[in-house]
Amino acid sequence: MRLLIVDPIGSALEFALRCKDAGHSVKHFIPQTEKTKHIGKGIVDVVDDLQKWLFWPDLIFAADNTKYRREVQRARDYGIPCVAPTEETAAWELDRQAGQDIFRKCGVPVPAFVEFNDYNAAIAYVKQQMTRLVSKPSNDDDKSLSYCAKSPEDMIYMLERWKKAAKLKSSFILQEFIPGVEMACGGWFGPNGWLDGWCENFEFKKLCVGNLGVATGEQGTVLRVVKSSKLARQVLLPLTTRLQKAKYVGYVDVNCIIDDAGHPWPLEFTMRPGWPTFQIQQTLLDGDPLQWLYDLATGKAGRPFRFNETAIGVVLSVPDYPYSHLTRKEVTGIPIYGITPGLRPFIHLCECMAGEYPITRGETIVTEKGYVTAGDYVLLATASGQSVREGMEAVYRRLNRLHVPNSPMWRTDIGRRLAKELPIIQPMGFATGMQY
Repeated sequence: MRLLIVDPIGSALEFALRCKDAGHSVKHFIPQTEKTKHIGKGIVDVVDDLQKWLFWPDLIFAADNTKYRREVQRARDYGIPCVAPTEETAAWELDRQAGQDIFRKCGVPVPAFVEFNDYNAAIAYVKQQMTRLVSKPSNDDDKSLSYCAKSPEDMIYMLERWKKAAKLKSSFILQEFIPGVEMACGGWFGPNGWLDGWCENFEFKKLCVGNLGVATGEQGTVLRVVKSSKLARQVLLPLTTRLQKAKYVGYVDVNCIIDDAGHPWPLEFTMRPGWPTFQIQQTLLDGDPLQWLYDLATGKAGRPFRFNETAIGVVLSVPDYPYSHLTRKEVTGIPIYGITPGLRPFIHLCECMAGEYPITRGETIVTEKGYVTAGDYVLLATASGQSVREGMEAVYRRLNRLHVPNSPMWRTDIGRRLAKELPIIQPMGFATGMQY
């Protein structure tokens, strides 16, 4: 099968590699920017001319929803099956107001919020409300603009700080803070509706152990695929008719806060593959890595993932992630030691390329080819098991077998908070059967 991956930031390298290894012909479109130009080099067939390859594939897979939507729509109109967002569905995630409106129109209550295009107006609103709020940016804005305040005064401080730094590029919302347990649920949607199986997942977004430090895209996730999900019934199934009308094909994920009364409050959409959620899902995949997506896009039913097995993924990065201020010369070409054939299925390359480095063979040191870094978001290690603890033990054993010069880092507590959270939400009917 011919696969074209449309990937603005180079997220889908491991998927491209696995499809290639399965015998498919893969073109991986990654724009050649200063940040992305090394990703996949020497590993997969990276192309930088989307127009040249747009009508070549049997399937297009869009790794992101921020760019190239019109180009993909042209291919879709031509008749090429696409696992990709439309203009409408991308807005559900990128436009905070639009996403909240969709929930409301589908009968899913959302926390109270107000949209702002001006910091002064937002500061005045916080002073008027005098309550704890959460700030969330729209579009593909700086993740540091996502902030959960502890009090009104620290929200005002952050708004004033962003104002001085001229951070505002588009609108943002201030949303009511609701205490509770954060849990998400996702599903794959195609012409015949939802794929069999709901992906219940728990994200760990802060950089440091104990949920400290700056917010990142994600440091790790615990997930499982289940036949029946209370959270899916409440926040995903009500979207079905709207998704059908939008002719959406792809992944839909809704992140929620489950309050003390057992009510799930949706916070935001993910209308694309989640990273690293998509890689972790592959840990539960049986069979060809591409066929199930082609079947989804062409309206065939399927059950690609193993049910009721807990999978976990942990991100390995190098400095100065997550800020990425260093030049590519400073974060590329660093060797990744320890990826043996037995370990390879559980290592998902992210910002990597082929390179050369010194390695000991017998009693001498030689230069060999292997995987090296192509950025500071290096790879993801995964594992699965019958419980969260079993998955945690396996994934950290695997990470500890790797050696990356230049101070590799990862959180050592991905999954641990579920020891406290599962006993809270399971009596309410959420994540039932999941064992810590």
